[in-house]
Amino acid sequence: MATRIDKEACREAYNLVRDDSSDICWASFKYDGSTIVPAGHGSDYEEFKSQCTDDNRLFGFVRITTGDAMSKRAKFTLITWIGENISGLQRAKISTDKTLVKDIVQNFAKEFMISDPRELEEEYLRGELKKAGGANYDAQAE
Repeated sequence: MATRIDKEACREAYNLVRDDSSDICWASFKYDGSTIVPAGHGSDYEEFKSQCTDDNRLFGFVRITTGDAMSKRAKFTLITWIGENISGLQRAKISTDKTLVKDIVQNFAKEFMISDPRELEEEYLRGELKKAGGANYDAQAE
């Protein structure tokens, strides 16, 4: 059966994260049968990480504040989480299903496909986003 996405519900969660007046910094999207639906959102990144278990596969849209001494800015990332216990067929399917998510989640600085919990660390993601972000005036102080 072909995977579908609940576009309206997922777009609503996506817009909460993008809203500068909101403290929501993440939204996740999971499989409910063959439909991708919102799995939650929040202001504590640790809550998002707690959903990324060995038996789970999901997509996350996360806002991370980056910048340097000259400016701070919000950067967004799309995370595809594939737990260690996910079957080969489900692993293969998530790559094609990601196109459905990208129809909703269109604005992000960097995309990650992660199976290792260490790569979910906020500092690791911040560092990767900083590298992808262009000018880094903090590098002069290093």
